[in-house]
Amino acid sequence: MNITTSSIIFLLTGVPGLEAFHSWISIPFCFLYVTALSGNSLILFAIITQPSLHEPMYYFLSMLSTTDLGLSMSTLVTMLGIFWFNAREITFNACLFQMFFIKLFTVMESSVLLTMAFDRFVAISNPLRYATILTDSRIVQIGVAIVIRGTLMLTPMVALLKRLSYCSSHVLHHSYCYHPDVMKLSCTDTRINSAVGLTAMISTVGVDSVLILLSYVLIIKTILSIASPEERKKAFSTCISHIGAVAIFYIPLISLSFVHRFGQQAPAYVHTMIANTYLLIPPVMNPIIYSVKTKQIRRAVIKILNSKEA
Repeated sequence: MNITTSSIIFLLTGVPGLEAFHSWISIPFCFLYVTALSGNSLILFAIITQPSLHEPMYYFLSMLSTTDLGLSMSTLVTMLGIFWFNAREITFNACLFQMFFIKLFTVMESSVLLTMAFDRFVAISNPLRYATILTDSRIVQIGVAIVIRGTLMLTPMVALLKRLSYCSSHVLHHSYCYHPDVMKLSCTDTRINSAVGLTAMISTVGVDSVLILLSYVLIIKTILSIASPEERKKAFSTCISHIGAVAIFYIPLISLSFVHRFGQQAPAYVHTMIANTYLLIPPVMNPIIYSVKTKQIRRAVIKILNSKEA
């Protein structure tokens, strides 16, 4: 039986087989959400209020914190709604809305990480022209381009789901709307949807990962050409936080892809837990990495916390 999209209600899934423990499972997820939201908000506040952080590197970090906040908030309502109230129902349009923003903030995060790699390359290879290359107006243009790029690439992928017919089963296998998950419920041909979705991800996250790798090849080549070991160490130390951010974004993303493709024998709750945590790892870890590894951010955060205590 086919059903019109306007009347469809999807059912989201918590952790299969562990429904009785949802209230306990919600505790670590609540902790992760609080950490992600407070950590990224604190870094954003520090960059906005501290004049010493009004530099290109920190403007890009503020973009990263903004995308992390967006990514966290995209899943917060449905995930905690399931764990706390067993609120599994979501309308078709609300599902598309959530899916679009999850994908948009994921693509934006990838784009920001690429921009930060370019920032580090310019800072190390051409420090004298750094301020003239990355002017405030150019940084604004980059930010606008990141949003437009993500929107243009992902809108067709999400919009094409409206043309499909959906069968009687409306049970999704995640705590949020996931593009391949929704496609599996269709009883019509989804090859166009799959091709558009794959093209969108390859041309955004895929291309970005290759360009980030290329940036680091050039950065390492530049660092090795520096004569002084002390200067080499100093130049490389400015990249440590960014390398950490790249790792915690791409490793969970790749891990989830491998589990979906090769881990069919694993219990259902393993798939669900990995899918639930992979979107939370970057928003939780990025503020910690930058606070620990970047002296200026650490000082600014401590200054803000001390002023609030006073």
